[in-house]
Amino acid sequence: MNYGRIVLGGLLAGLIMNIGEFVLNDMVIGAQMKAFMTEHGFKDPGTNFMIAAVGLTFVLGIVAVWLYALIRPRLGAGPKTAALAALILWFAVYVYCGVINGILFSFPTNALLIGIVWGLVEYIIATVAGAWAYTEA
Repeated sequence: MNYGRIVLGGLLAGLIMNIGEFVLNDMVIGAQMKAFMTEHGFKDPGTNFMIAAVGLTFVLGIVAVWLYALIRPRLGAGPKTAALAALILWFAVYVYCGVINGILFSFPTNALLIGIVWGLVEYIIATVAGAWAYTEA
């Protein structure tokens, strides 16, 4: 595996994911989530949260391209394999965590569903882009 290209492709994927998360959480469901947070007495996330979220999203991009590199020898190079890697991560992050946290915190169902669908598209685009930057050693 070409670890330098995993990091490079992963940073590209992470950038796309971070942009997607900003658009989703600020422009698409931002007002609804702000109202939810206020209604339930949650504080604004703050700077530390934002730094952690952006940093971890870049790490997630690297993990996405690393997963692509792991399954590529068995499934072949290309967008189909990258989309499968994205689907695996999407399930673990958006579906599993989203549904569990949505139930726990009683998130608005429409915001949860918008997020889950948004995440699928976002992760596929990001992982395909990151996989494009990946080449074997």
